[in-house]
Amino acid sequence: MIVPPTIPEGDAIALLGATAAKTGLCALCGSFLQWTHFYRTQRQEYNSGVLLRRLFHLATVPSAYLPNFIHLYFDIGWFGILSGSSISFLSVYAARLGASGLQLGLLSSMSAVVSLLLAIPAGRWLERQDINKAVFRASVWYRLGYLLWVPLPWLFDEQTQVWALIVIALLMAVPLTPLSVGFNALFAAAVPEEWRAYVAGVRNVVYAIAFILSSLGSGYLLEHLPFPANYQIVFGIGFLGAAMSSLHLYFIKPLQADFPPPRRSPEADSAEENPSRPRDWRAALRLDIWGTPFGRILFVFLGFHTAQYMALPLFTLYVVRNLRLSDDQIGLGTALFYLTVLVGSTQLDRIVRRFGHHKVTGFSVAGLAAYAFFLALSKTPLHYYATSLIGGLNYALLLGAYANYLLEEIPEHDRPAHLAWYNVVLNASILIGSLSGPLIGTITGVAEALLLVALLRFFSGLAILKWG
Repeated sequence: MIVPPTIPEGDAIALLGATAAKTGLCALCGSFLQWTHFYRTQRQEYNSGVLLRRLFHLATVPSAYLPNFIHLYFDIGWFGILSGSSISFLSVYAARLGASGLQLGLLSSMSAVVSLLLAIPAGRWLERQDINKAVFRASVWYRLGYLLWVPLPWLFDEQTQVWALIVIALLMAVPLTPLSVGFNALFAAAVPEEWRAYVAGVRNVVYAIAFILSSLGSGYLLEHLPFPANYQIVFGIGFLGAAMSSLHLYFIKPLQADFPPPRRSPEADSAEENPSRPRDWRAALRLDIWGTPFGRILFVFLGFHTAQYMALPLFTLYVVRNLRLSDDQIGLGTALFYLTVLVGSTQLDRIVRRFGHHKVTGFSVAGLAAYAFFLALSKTPLHYYATSLIGGLNYALLLGAYANYLLEEIPEHDRPAHLAWYNVVLNASILIGSLSGPLIGTITGVAEALLLVALLRFFSGLAILKWG
């Protein structure tokens, strides 16, 4: 599943934060121990897939696929801990340090600058690597950056911390680029096409549970510990989740040991046969992809992701400064959002089998307009809670469908190059959206900018349905 680095409403609501429940993190640790015990005691049932059927009541998984599936579930579970703690509270922490709308936009977009430059080279590099090993190494280097957030309050004043966070995000983008491109290729190689909707739905459920528990525990710590030590502990919890997620990535293996070699363009083959001949820059950049049907998909996703990321800084500003919600209230809304993500994800496989990934993606993208629209009209915490409930159901379908829709449209033998161009489009959208959203909000007001975002999201969904 394609998951933007700030997976992202993994995008929007994950930036807002969490609330109180003293036992949240402990419950998650308990769940992990129960999983481990269950795995050991029920190992004999793995061959028939009974364990997965009992846990999720969805399907019987062939035994050959189970190891990859289980590690994919643990990977996203630990990533949910990271998202519910560090990622969720980063922008809130920056806002409480006094970050401006421009700085919040830079915090979201600086990694996009690096990824725009490195995505194509990263795709070509991945073509020559063992995909599982490359993804693991990139994840380790990228996620070490989360550890650097912890000591910042000891080293710098408030404004310097904001700029330090922006610089760290810029540095983390270097390994993030091959990780983003490579994980999508690894997911496609590790999960057969007929099982992708099922695995995506289960991953959404696991992610939602982990996120809710992590955010509840983090919210409790933020409310009951002094600033800034509370945020340092939350960032430490996030780093633990990041490290464990990388550990499980190490155990995910492609199902086929001998993947066909990536397709080469005629220009690239000619250059390889004649080393003295200068290589055509169009072959190096794989511009031929834009002349395929996938090029049209890239174009409509450029519009979608731009509208998606325009809203992220606006959500934070509106919730913190317009609605003036506390961490408790923000966290309760976050928990409600991911509660409905969990509920919606249980129906993802059935809905996708009936309507297909394309239609589910288009309608769910259009449905994203509802979150921005109703949030712009919110005046009280109750309005925010209701908006979160509505947004979570729609986001569950989008989160599970759009990545599989993209993978369906990519030739199996040429995934790294196509996914590299998708990563370019994604990061261009992050850059444009994250910087233009606060600018428009400054000119028109945050609520008015959110209404514009809602309109753009709606038409992006229609464009995917018509031209995607």
